[in-house]
Amino acid sequence: MQTTEEQKIQQQEFVGANSIQRVGNPWSTGLFDCHENQTNAIMTAFLPCVTFGQIAEVLDGGELSCPLGSFIYLLMMPALCTQWIMGSKYRKKLRKRYDLVDAPYTDVISHIFCPCCSLCQEFRELKIRGLDPALGWNGILAEQRSKQPSNQTLKNPPSDQFMSK
Repeated sequence: MQTTEEQKIQQQEFVGANSIQRVGNPWSTGLFDCHENQTNAIMTAFLPCVTFGQIAEVLDGGELSCPLGSFIYLLMMPALCTQWIMGSKYRKKLRKRYDLVDAPYTDVISHIFCPCCSLCQEFRELKIRGLDPALGWNGILAEQRSKQPSNQTLKNPPSDQFMSK
């Protein structure tokens, strides 16, 4: 006869084996589809810190500015190539926001071995979702405001206006 502890372990194994684990939504483009946005691909190849700054600004809702994000990334590059720490942190933030799958590689592996491809993919994902990192956070807000229908109509001022003492 099995003890209750052994039964619990078997039940957990059974539930784990038969349960379907939610993975997430697929990315809009692949990790190696850099050719889909050639301007961004060239910018990222020569100045990955700028692309990172643009992505960080959008994901942080303007709290971390593009120049500051770029500067942090730039400082981390020569420091034992530790820019992957920041890159993978923001990749994870993007995945969580849009429930994206952690594939084809984990966030850390993507940013250690393919940092430029990872940044390009993140840039494209935000752009496809209507948040173009090249515009910056204020540019995105301005674009969204211009697309909203204006419910305010111009009102004419009263015709007889004067000031009295």
